[in-house]
Amino acid sequence: MAKMIHSMIRVLDEARSVEFYERAFGLSVADRVDFETFTLIYMSNAETGFELELTVNKGRTAPYDLGNAYGHLAVSVEEVAVERERLSKLGLNPGDLVELNRDGKLFGLFFFISDPDGYKIEVLQRHGRFL
Repeated sequence: MAKMIHSMIRVLDEARSVEFYERAFGLSVADRVDFETFTLIYMSNAETGFELELTVNKGRTAPYDLGNAYGHLAVSVEEVAVERERLSKLGLNPGDLVELNRDGKLFGLFFFISDPDGYKIEVLQRHGRFL
């Protein structure tokens, strides 16, 4: 069986992106692999073996066009309202808390936040299928 191990996004500024993911989600650099024209930065934390791979293309100065096909990354937390407040205090501008119900029952409680390159990250309360 295949095992999901990472998701990759292209970022413009390595330091800015690493700082965001450290502050916002407690990820730290697990590995950094430098090549002639690009650098790969793998970020993770003790919660999961899944990694976020940041790709920095050397010499690029223009922001990436995310287009209309990109969806979002998602993380789960114990207390989504507390996490939203923490991110607000850090000045990271999380979106509004949203409650999604199905058949009269809570399906998901979440908010979105954007990273420095405009990627959307969904922050979900650990509940139901979002453990």
